[in-house]
Amino acid sequence: MWSKIKKGRLALDFIQNMGWRYIAFRIKYLIEIKSGRLKAKFPTQPSFKTFISLTEWRNKTPQFFFQGKNIKGLTPEPTQILKDNFEKIKSGKVQFFSHTWLDLGVDFNWITNPETNFKYDIAKHWSEIESLSKDSGDIKYVWEKARFSYVYHVIRYDFHYQDDQAEFVLSEIEDFITKNPLNQGPNYVCSQEISLRVLNWTFALYYYKDSEALTEERFKTILNSIYWQLHHVYNNINFSRIAVRNNHAITETLMLYLSNLMFPFMEDTKLWSKKGKSWFEEEVDYQIYDDGTFLQFSMNYHRVVVQLLTWGIRLSELHNNTFKPVVYEKAQKSLNFLEACMDPVSGQLPNYGSNDGALFFPLTNDDYRVYKSQLDDLRAVLQHTTAYNTLSRFWYGVTDIKPVASQWNELESFKESGYYIIQEDTTKTFIRCGSYKDRPFQSDNLHIDIWHNGINYLWDSGSYKYNTDTQTLNYYVGIQSHNTVSISEENQMLKQGRFIWNFWVNRAEATVSKDQNSKQFKGSINAFRQLGGIKHTRTVEKLNDKLIWNVVDSFDDNAKGRQKQAFWQINPEVYDKVEVSAKDANNNKLNAIVDDVFVSNYYGQKIASKRITFTTSTQEITTVINLRN
Repeated sequence: MWSKIKKGRLALDFIQNMGWRYIAFRIKYLIEIKSGRLKAKFPTQPSFKTFISLTEWRNKTPQFFFQGKNIKGLTPEPTQILKDNFEKIKSGKVQFFSHTWLDLGVDFNWITNPETNFKYDIAKHWSEIESLSKDSGDIKYVWEKARFSYVYHVIRYDFHYQDDQAEFVLSEIEDFITKNPLNQGPNYVCSQEISLRVLNWTFALYYYKDSEALTEERFKTILNSIYWQLHHVYNNINFSRIAVRNNHAITETLMLYLSNLMFPFMEDTKLWSKKGKSWFEEEVDYQIYDDGTFLQFSMNYHRVVVQLLTWGIRLSELHNNTFKPVVYEKAQKSLNFLEACMDPVSGQLPNYGSNDGALFFPLTNDDYRVYKSQLDDLRAVLQHTTAYNTLSRFWYGVTDIKPVASQWNELESFKESGYYIIQEDTTKTFIRCGSYKDRPFQSDNLHIDIWHNGINYLWDSGSYKYNTDTQTLNYYVGIQSHNTVSISEENQMLKQGRFIWNFWVNRAEATVSKDQNSKQFKGSINAFRQLGGIKHTRTVEKLNDKLIWNVVDSFDDNAKGRQKQAFWQINPEVYDKVEVSAKDANNNKLNAIVDDVFVSNYYGQKIASKRITFTTSTQEITTVINLRN
């Protein structure tokens, strides 16, 4: 009987969280897949579309960030890293998830997972492809090259070394088209990947518009493929807008809006663009909260949106078009939020939330974890100012720039999502304390990140992979990989499917303040509803001008007698400079258990890390963190 009641509670909680619109759509979509309706909706052998001749297009090219190889304001500056990256790409290597280079060979088939060597069936319609299969492994390993973000490294090499790699880039596009028939195989499963591919092909087309390698036949082949990929995105848009509703929806609706700006000679893009613009405005308004935080609770995915906003706002400006004011307001607030979270020394942000290595448009040689150029590009587009004098803005055609000083406030509160920041010179304390009105991805409330002089001393363990074994997956999304407290070895919410949590944290409150001696955070969450509901309160006191933090975790009576585990993830490179000690409610010193664990600073990569755990059954844990220079 209890088992039936429990299942009923979980089902009711899931419905309340996700809503009937989501559930009805998923059922309808599953029926369309099983019945074969999606096959009819997305043909595999559509008619070949011819739109405009290459000569006509060259003579009357729609406005873009640039026209050909003339990048105004940018001076060629060859660098060894740019040359090295280019040579790797030419030899068949691709940088996966903005960090790890894998050798795919010069004749890659586009459908083999290089991690598992699983080869997808290219003859299958995309709706028949399993994207979460144990045998195939993580499908992102197949999508990564097919996104074509790597061509930015080639184009930038081309510009700075005054070379012409048009034949290589265009032949890569042509090779993809040949080996990936429309709507067949794994590279048409995700409409966001399709949208990014079209954006990146377009960037390449404009750069090589005057090259001899861009022949009439190639041009028509590429445009035909672009048309049918846009057709796919438009006809599958509700999956992203209803079933997913995150950065995927923003990417796809933006692509539809831009379709008529970049391809006005395709008649269908008039309708696609009109609807896409309205949907994009709606998604930006919904997904970016009023304080500038983002519904995915992920620093990297918020940067994804920042890059998309940069494209959208700049191209709309070039075409004398405008969005509703809310788009510009939310863009500015996003910039403010991410900069507040950024470490001013390293330019990095906490490795907080889902992190799949996505950097759609790599326009600098900076490490992927450094956010300065992407934030400065949006600032340049919005304000025509620069705080970091990054040169990537010239690729967006923004040249009239004034320098401004970057500033950080001592205390920052972003209450809608629950982010709180204490900034003292080059020392940053980042704390998460928020409730959920949109789908959570990790159980990490009251997590603390500590940075000093550009080094992340106490850190977040990252995401690793979305398709891996259950134990590893649960570790990275759960409490044990974050600097917070578990009760009875449970997460703050109840884990169900791969991307599903039950019993969302539905109440949270917090404040930050300061006095003559310290700066303080105090926050509490109502969580652990699978245990009957427990209130967890955390206070953090950062002593002024000292590298000392006093952290007190306390719990309401519903936690009495239950075991509490406080976890602290420490950067092993500075482990010998971190002192962490703890006492229980009776002032007894707690034993520190030191474990060798793993952290994933980049998607798909695990490196060794250190974790200290304190355990008690009392109602309070007092922890002192002391950093030694």
